[in-house]
Amino acid sequence: MQTQPNKYKEIKKQHQNIATFLAFALIPLSGFATDVYLPSLPNMANELHVSELQVQLTLSFFLISYGVSQLFIGSFLDSFGRFKISFYSLLILAASCILVANTHNIYLIYFMRVIHGITVSAIVVSKRAYFVDLFTGEKLKHYLSLFTIIWSTGPIVAPFVGGYLEKSFGWESNFYFLAIFAIVFAGLEYAFSGETLKNFQEFKIKKIATIYKEMILTASFTLGIMMLGLAYSMVMVFNMTGPFIIQHHLNLSVVYAGYSSLILGIAWMIGGFIGKATIEKPFIKRLSVNLLAQMSFVIVMILSLGFISNIYSLIGFAFLIHIAAGFTFNNYFTYCLAKFPKNAGISGGLTGGLAYVMVSFLSYFIIEIFPAKDETNLSYSYFLLIVASLVIMYLIYFLDKKRRANLELVSN
Repeated sequence: MQTQPNKYKEIKKQHQNIATFLAFALIPLSGFATDVYLPSLPNMANELHVSELQVQLTLSFFLISYGVSQLFIGSFLDSFGRFKISFYSLLILAASCILVANTHNIYLIYFMRVIHGITVSAIVVSKRAYFVDLFTGEKLKHYLSLFTIIWSTGPIVAPFVGGYLEKSFGWESNFYFLAIFAIVFAGLEYAFSGETLKNFQEFKIKKIATIYKEMILTASFTLGIMMLGLAYSMVMVFNMTGPFIIQHHLNLSVVYAGYSSLILGIAWMIGGFIGKATIEKPFIKRLSVNLLAQMSFVIVMILSLGFISNIYSLIGFAFLIHIAAGFTFNNYFTYCLAKFPKNAGISGGLTGGLAYVMVSFLSYFIIEIFPAKDETNLSYSYFLLIVASLVIMYLIYFLDKKRRANLELVSN
């Protein structure tokens, strides 16, 4: 272990409450970075003179870079601290957003979205680690269970704001909004936050690789991350296809797309609240009930398409499915983050990183099979993801059952 160098700006005790508020406020940044311009996707495709799939790739590039960078950023945060990396990432994010707003080159936008993914990764993972640095026991468990609930404010607020910005000022205003957000929080962070890491890990590749190996080979941890990826893919598939279905298939305005994302963000938050409220219930039992209910929702959705197809049926069924997805995500996210408290930066980065890498590839793969055409394709996408979730969940159950049986044999 290495003790904290004096050159780092330590967090002041009297500022800890404000710093904690700021940490929570930055948790939804990844949702803002993806969701604020969702209602603008069709208009971006028109103004940039590119296809729907090309403009959807701006989301994929962000998700891939956000996920991959999380796999490595945790080791840097555990070795070099949280504060400076997070602070400078906010400034770089602001500059790159301004650049996106002033170009119509899709390839430059792709590159800037990669920069967005890396910087947002550094910010969000550092703020997850902030809580593990400062809190323990039930208080830490309480804060961790709030993460998905707080995060869901991004999908709730961002598309709603983005829809009105798009209608009033064009798609570029979404990225100016992100730039202003980053600049304001950089100033607040500099004034009130500081370094929270007490013992800096030695930056040794071999030692870090051993920690990664231990985490990845922990089956319950890795399968839990797979459940996170499947749950969030349900949200991302709608995010990537919903605006096109609403504006092109249902012939409704961009504001409807914004309101739809707002409603589904609330659904995700409700799922998180239900997950937090039932945290003491048997784990597999509550997840089984949740996923079976989710499966019944999508089956009814598929069967109903022959009788009804409008904005209300689309959002109604998606609302129920996203509540269940939020419930799944809340339970497994809390579990994964609390698994390795001594290496909070690495475990937090690995959890988010692997989940987002999975989401980026899985969501893009699914919309290739079921393009953004109508509710039928969306319902098939949901069905595929829910079936995969059921398989993984019961695999976790049987592996856990086998592990307990082996422990009993050893103890006897």
